[in-house]
Amino acid sequence: MTLGPTGHTDTFTRDNLPPPAQWPDFLLDGFDYPEWLNIGVELTDRMVEKGFGDHTALIGNGRRRTYKELSDWTNRLARALVENYGVKPGNRILIRGPNNPAVVACWLAATKAGAVVVNTMPMLRAVELAKIVDKAEISLALCDTRLMDEIVACAKDSRFLKKVVGFDGTANHDAELDRAALDKPVRFESVRTGRDDVALLGFTSGTTGVPKATMHYHRDILIIADGYANEVLGVTPDDVFVGSPPLAFTFGLGGLAVFPLRFGAAATLLENASPPNMIEIIEKYRATISFTAPTAYRAMMKAMDEGADLSSLRVAVSAGETLPGPVFEEWVQKTGKPILDGIGATEMLHIFITNRFDDMHPATTGRPVSGYEARIVDEDMNEVPRGEVGRLAVRGPTGCRYLADARQAEYVRDGWNLTGDSFVQDAEGRFHFAARSDDMIVSAGYNIAGPEVEAALLAHADVLECAVIGAPDEARGQVVEAHVVLMQGVAADAETVKRLQEHVKATIAPYKYPRSVKFVAALPKTQTGKVQRFRLREEAKV
Repeated sequence: MTLGPTGHTDTFTRDNLPPPAQWPDFLLDGFDYPEWLNIGVELTDRMVEKGFGDHTALIGNGRRRTYKELSDWTNRLARALVENYGVKPGNRILIRGPNNPAVVACWLAATKAGAVVVNTMPMLRAVELAKIVDKAEISLALCDTRLMDEIVACAKDSRFLKKVVGFDGTANHDAELDRAALDKPVRFESVRTGRDDVALLGFTSGTTGVPKATMHYHRDILIIADGYANEVLGVTPDDVFVGSPPLAFTFGLGGLAVFPLRFGAAATLLENASPPNMIEIIEKYRATISFTAPTAYRAMMKAMDEGADLSSLRVAVSAGETLPGPVFEEWVQKTGKPILDGIGATEMLHIFITNRFDDMHPATTGRPVSGYEARIVDEDMNEVPRGEVGRLAVRGPTGCRYLADARQAEYVRDGWNLTGDSFVQDAEGRFHFAARSDDMIVSAGYNIAGPEVEAALLAHADVLECAVIGAPDEARGQVVEAHVVLMQGVAADAETVKRLQEHVKATIAPYKYPRSVKFVAALPKTQTGKVQRFRLREEAKV
């Protein structure tokens, strides 16, 4: 695939693309964009030109901002980045902050200035930030002033990070970057970037070693909106988005910034997106589209029993963890509204297989989003028969491009992206999640998918949350071990263990029941709400 022209004078990202032979196949039919494209312009200035200037764009920290206000704000910030801090097209800029309008504004402004943005999780420590800074050779960081300590510590010992500039993430606009932008004109000649220029580096949440950075072009960011958000969600200017995923996570950036801003809708941004806070926002602003994890939807349904009003929601999107069948069924029964499971990946930018309003089934991930193709393959990349578990391979208009990383050859084979998930495709062509490849349990010769056992346990009224792993066992190789958070008031005793084991045996094949059940107060999770089963596996080895 031949790359289009570049507007970058700092060519670091293009110079560090994978060798062309290691690229996935890109299927771009139906996704035509002009040769020169800047996503920051498309989501702000262009929306004002289209007549959305007076529409609400962002809600957060106690105030609303219109598209015209967002356009002016980001133009002032972009001008400050160029004039005060010497940003050149192609420079990498790290952004650190919780979910608030200022983080979105900094992202858009940096993009208008032609920079490549690296959004980072707000809880990362200096040592973790240093790995990102070194990998992407980042010289400038923009940081919410409430989170400065770790990034300043990182800069102190960094050979790349030369400048940390604070911005005010509250509604006060009283920090260095805000003051630098205050008197700038509201007009800014945005950098003419190419559609094939890298706009975003998404770092994968690896558990050890050097993190992987996946590169996404300006056009990729429009593709996820014009594909999934348009085709599946049918976003309109009347929609109001709410959600919990961090903006540093591509699921969050898509669902809480790109999708609403592409279609003239409004995004609500919560620094603490707990279920009670999400419910408050849904009730106050009559939110229509929700993005969060299954655990949060369970909590929201419990709140409905106590009077919470979620009636404004027209669709709930679930990702991050597979959506258990019982949660799907309870949501549909209680709300009468669709809940759509889907799978995405940082390498693919966003969701590429999903359920749809008219094709929605429990314990099913669904079918590929328009433009994508998926198949189930064995270790040799041969397609396996329908009904058999194998590795998920996908290709489409987005795909994996690691920044200077030998692991590109593992993720991409024969033009297909291998996500590291085990799936089954049924006779109707729908895809069913089996497990992350490392969540498959082999016990006495049986292959057991941990998430299937979890779904069975979650169907029991005593279980609030659970995670299932394979624990080492001399006789069987591994045994199924369930870590269970019980509902309030349920006794954590041998009787409950027996009751849960019998329930699983009656729900799925008896050999899949958890021979070991451990009751815990909470499950280990990432900042994005994913259960960290690897930590449970590590504990089981001790």
